[in-house]
Amino acid sequence: MASGSLEIQPSELSFPFEVKKQSTCTMQFTNKSDQFMAFKVKTTNPKQYCVRPNIGIVQPGSTCDVTVTMQAQKEAPLDMHCKDKFLIQSVVTKDGSTTKDVTAELFSKEPGKVIEECKLRVVYVPTNHPSPVPEEPEEGTSPRSSNVENGNRTPAMFDSVSNSFDERSKEDPKVRIIKLTEERTYVLQQNEKLRQELELLRKKRTKSSSGFSFKFLLVVGLLGALAGYIMRRT
Repeated sequence: MASGSLEIQPSELSFPFEVKKQSTCTMQFTNKSDQFMAFKVKTTNPKQYCVRPNIGIVQPGSTCDVTVTMQAQKEAPLDMHCKDKFLIQSVVTKDGSTTKDVTAELFSKEPGKVIEECKLRVVYVPTNHPSPVPEEPEEGTSPRSSNVENGNRTPAMFDSVSNSFDERSKEDPKVRIIKLTEERTYVLQQNEKLRQELELLRKKRTKSSSGFSFKFLLVVGLLGALAGYIMRRT
């Protein structure tokens, strides 16, 4: 599929689907023009995918391979149908540009600037089963490619996609800190309760006892396990 001067293959993203396993597919961007082209990849479900590279420069007459990785899913969706879509934006940039020159401002809508767009849908391919039949394009739209000019707005449902799943785990560190703090507080409370129970058992133990009771040993073991858990989390 061609998006202006940037040819994008394939026309849809097909992921071999298997529960609890990551899956990948590859896109190929080919620059058919004599100008440098910058690209940016977006998706309607950024938490589910990572793209490498998600931005970049394709020099005149050259090709860029882009790998899309889908995060493992706990269960198969109904009828193996996926509503996720990808949006590839591309724009002409100055000669000699590199990935460092690809900024958000480069894709901002301005009078006279043409931002080419190509939409790709996601298809799940069951392992050891034939590929599903492609859906017909939505009525009144082109087969997933369009141009945006003079400030026409890109649909807000597309969000930038990250280079890795690890990046998303760092997006909101405050939430993670709060969660760890709550867990630590709970463990400390349980630890204190066990200490109190241990003290009561020591007081009740008869002088004639030749050793510790089974319950006493169990409490000591739990206390040690909790202490180890606290050390690991902190």
